[in-house]
Amino acid sequence: MHISAKADYATRALLELAREPGRPLTCEAIASSQEIPFRFLKSVVGELRRAGLVRSQRGCEGGYWLGRPADEVTLLDVVRAIDGDVLTLRGEPLDALGYPGPAAPLPDVWRQIEAGAAAVLGGLTLATLLPAATAQEQRSKAGAV
Repeated sequence: MHISAKADYATRALLELAREPGRPLTCEAIASSQEIPFRFLKSVVGELRRAGLVRSQRGCEGGYWLGRPADEVTLLDVVRAIDGDVLTLRGEPLDALGYPGPAAPLPDVWRQIEAGAAAVLGGLTLATLLPAATAQEQRSKAGAV
């Protein structure tokens, strides 16, 4: 299993949007807050928009906001929108695997690993991560005082 930088950035951007529900945020604001390269973030947000995970509006009052409520967006949704399959082997989907002889059971092992990872990612929504993120942020600020 490999979580790409792109999926990591997408998740961080979505969490930033979830923290400010209903308030449009610009890519500049998200990139600055999350320390994500702006040009890369623009590309990522475009993919999130095509997947329906964010909505956008142009203009001076424009920006991006969540396309669905935070409690309906799972990390699995994000990873699949950005990276596709949760687990691939040498870039091939697991369904395409078949090994001869004693290695024949391996594709089933890889599928079980994928199912476990998908279960974990599918069980975590943006809304479930926000309280932990807020608590962590408050601890960091308290330590800096």
